[in-house]
Amino acid sequence: MTLQLELHAHTFASPDCLLEPVDIVRACTERGIHRLAVTDHNTIRGALAVREIAPELVIVGEEIMTTQGELLAYFVKEEVPPHLTPAETVARLRAQGAVISVSHPFDRMREGAWSEANLLALLPLVDAIEVFNARCLFPEDNARALAFAQRHNLPGSVGSDAHSLRELGRARLIVERAETPADLLEGFRCGRRVTRLSSPTIHLTSRFAKFWKKTRRHTIR
Repeated sequence: MTLQLELHAHTFASPDCLLEPVDIVRACTERGIHRLAVTDHNTIRGALAVREIAPELVIVGEEIMTTQGELLAYFVKEEVPPHLTPAETVARLRAQGAVISVSHPFDRMREGAWSEANLLALLPLVDAIEVFNARCLFPEDNARALAFAQRHNLPGSVGSDAHSLRELGRARLIVERAETPADLLEGFRCGRRVTRLSSPTIHLTSRFAKFWKKTRRHTIR
């Protein structure tokens, strides 16, 4: 039996997402997603909340903003704070046995994108780069990431970067096993990618989530 992995998804713990754990678990069940990496921005709080409901489903992850761009981490045991250097971020992740990929490295619309020079310097420190992100507005940015990975013989990860239920599962990695960091590394090298871009309008869900959370805080005060 093969497993379908969703390797980039957010929850209520991210500032631009409203998804609740119970709804995420239900959607994964309905869509045949066997393992879900919950990768909230700079926190593992959402991943732990989803894992409480479905421990066999969740890979605890984190999307971490460094001083040069964002990293994706899997099998995280301790939360890593944002705004450290890439080297310091990687060192903290390696100390806990995490697997490390690079989020949407060349997405021109993202604050967390990487310059090619910085990414080249980072390559010896990471396990993979995200060669397809379903939220990229320009397909050329994904194509550039894939070409970069192939040129430097680096495995590729894929992810929906889901901030809403309808995005979950749009980018999947099909693998044989996904129980350990070693399994995931093997999946990066040998897994099959199934990918579809999300509609550009999906970004409105993130904007609404940010607005709603700011309004809510203001109301509570």
